[in-house]
Amino acid sequence: MIIATQPYYKAERIVTADNLEIIIHRRSLCLYSNRIVSAYREFPIDEIFDISFKDLGQGHGVLYLHTKHGVYAYTIETDAEFFISEVKKRLQSF
Repeated sequence: MIIATQPYYKAERIVTADNLEIIIHRRSLCLYSNRIVSAYREFPIDEIFDISFKDLGQGHGVLYLHTKHGVYAYTIETDAEFFISEVKKRLQSF
């Protein structure tokens, strides 16, 4: 069962000789009781050390997942307060 979701996006830039095209891929992070799942990765809760957020202004920010395999960044446009608090609750229990 999904506890919380956090929308994020990935910007893909395609450059040709005479054009720059930007494609926005919209995805979601899903928090379950024992893991966080993104479009291409799955993070068990016991491998996550922390979650943090950096505001970039103009409604954009970066959500960071600090894991034992490194730090993963997700660009977001929406408020992440609920998602972060739910993740931190899960991290405290481990």
